[in-house]
Amino acid sequence: MQRRYPIGAEVIGKDQTHFRVWAPKAREVDVVLEDGAGSKPLIFPLTPEPSGYLSGAVNVGAGSRYRFRVNGGKNFYPDPASRFQPEGPHGPSCVIDPRQFPWRDTNWSGVKLEGQVIYEMHIGTFTKQGTWRAATEQLAELARIGITVIEMMPVAEFPGKFGWGYDGVDLFAPSHLYGTPDDLRTFVDRAHPLGLAVILDVVYNHFGPDGNYLGVFSDDYLVREKENEWGNAINFDGPNSGPVREFFITNGRYWIEEFHFDGFRFDATHAIRDQSTEYIIGAVGRAARDAARSRSILLIAENDLQEAKMTRPISEGGDDLDGIWNDDFHHSTVVALTGRTEAYYGDYRGTPQEFISAAKHGFLYQGQARSWRNALRGTPTRGIPPEVFVCFIENHDQIANTGLGERLRFQTSPGSYRAMTALLLLGPWTPLLFQGEEFGAQNPFLFFADVGDAAVRDATRKGRAEWLAPFLSLSREEALKSLPAPDDPEVFAHCKLDFLEREKNRELYDFHIDLLKLRLEDSRFCQQSAGGIDGAVLGPACFVLRYFSENDDDRLLVINFADKQILHPAPEPLLAPPSGYRWETLWTSESPRYGGKGAAAIATPEEWILPAECAVALRPEVRKNVG
Repeated sequence: MQRRYPIGAEVIGKDQTHFRVWAPKAREVDVVLEDGAGSKPLIFPLTPEPSGYLSGAVNVGAGSRYRFRVNGGKNFYPDPASRFQPEGPHGPSCVIDPRQFPWRDTNWSGVKLEGQVIYEMHIGTFTKQGTWRAATEQLAELARIGITVIEMMPVAEFPGKFGWGYDGVDLFAPSHLYGTPDDLRTFVDRAHPLGLAVILDVVYNHFGPDGNYLGVFSDDYLVREKENEWGNAINFDGPNSGPVREFFITNGRYWIEEFHFDGFRFDATHAIRDQSTEYIIGAVGRAARDAARSRSILLIAENDLQEAKMTRPISEGGDDLDGIWNDDFHHSTVVALTGRTEAYYGDYRGTPQEFISAAKHGFLYQGQARSWRNALRGTPTRGIPPEVFVCFIENHDQIANTGLGERLRFQTSPGSYRAMTALLLLGPWTPLLFQGEEFGAQNPFLFFADVGDAAVRDATRKGRAEWLAPFLSLSREEALKSLPAPDDPEVFAHCKLDFLEREKNRELYDFHIDLLKLRLEDSRFCQQSAGGIDGAVLGPACFVLRYFSENDDDRLLVINFADKQILHPAPEPLLAPPSGYRWETLWTSESPRYGGKGAAAIATPEEWILPAECAVALRPEVRKNVG
């Protein structure tokens, strides 16, 4: 049997595994087999190939544990392309045979971005157990309430007993903290028949500092003179970068082929340094699509520079991705609901016009200057369809950036929070919910990282304090003293969801369920057609969005974050119903079902009444003749 990938350990026959590693820094590399019984390890030399590769077949099968010995030294190292690290990043690698898994999702054809609702999940805190098996038991409920795509935070092996996963060091190895590789396969395999796609958050902008042994094999993985905020940049375009690019492109293929993931969320692409003819993220995406064959996958970028070209087709000089996170929407949301002006919130006003512009144009910053970091932000989005922009009012970063991990609903009034959530879930963009948001989870989501190395732990705490200090209006020293310690196990435990809150907070859970149903089933809210929406400011904190149709089946979404407003007169054409119709209330966030004060008729022949802190969806009803 032939190898599938250029690196790593692959079972090629009965009790036979082929090993291949890129190690241009080494004169010789040996495979060291460990049986765990304390006996003397068996050593097998690999054969050098051109361009710094070494390879060879050994008579061992799945489950065998091994490491590499470099230049006959006394230390043994895990495989840079290990498929599993049962004892963590410092332990031996394990041979995995993916062919043994009985996939049942053969009829799954994948998903397109239009019409999806994304749910961001951290496996370690999503359930009390913090495993893929426990998370699998919740899939049916997520599908029932209207979630269609799960975005799994990074799972590549990282050091310690808990962490966010963004400091992964073994990018091919699913973290042993969450279970076995087959447990992850089972999660995906059970999601697909429920209509749930699963995309993986991957980190291609840096390697974690603890447990990273790449430097033993090559000095060319990193570029020492180029740094981003997390350390040395990865060498995607310098000398000897070919095998480095191959490493990451192979990683993209691997997750799609061997775990049936439905795509990726690429973390912090703005921190990737690459001047190659083909940008590495575009190259990974192209390889991932090829690996998926006829199955449709989603490729979504996080990009602080808001480079819209990432979602444009290759023929237009783009990178052919499907979506991009829209931080502008989140920042406007926080300002509107809380009045915060610290850090990057100072570049937003939270006005009705900002939300109208987000609905029509996606990014608010498309090349204008902003005060935060004294930089230009964004590029033009003309011609990009609305579903490309992934919008949210909570995600892992933004909750944690409050310092104490406080959920947004506790920073504003219940009515305003419901109104903003309605805007998120009925807007033309692709909405994203963060785990627990749908039932009003009370637990925070803090930054946590169990780091054994004292120097790395100290640097992590100081770096986090320096980042959060502007958000907290504190000095770095004050922030360092006041913030919870990321390596405290209680901090991690405090972030775990409690599903009993689904009943405890039933009104808010029903609120989200009804909104998701309305979004997925309503004849107009389910559409995300470009140019099919317009908006108008009705007051200092209220506005209307109109969703146009070709058959007078328009919708209005009226949002008011302030006190009750009465519009008399109401000289705004977007409020006029289609000829021969009048407006009727389709849904309101003030329903008693959600803890509100009751629905109110807001459109009469004489005036418009906008209830306080409320969202109301209206549809046209044929006007009856009188007399």
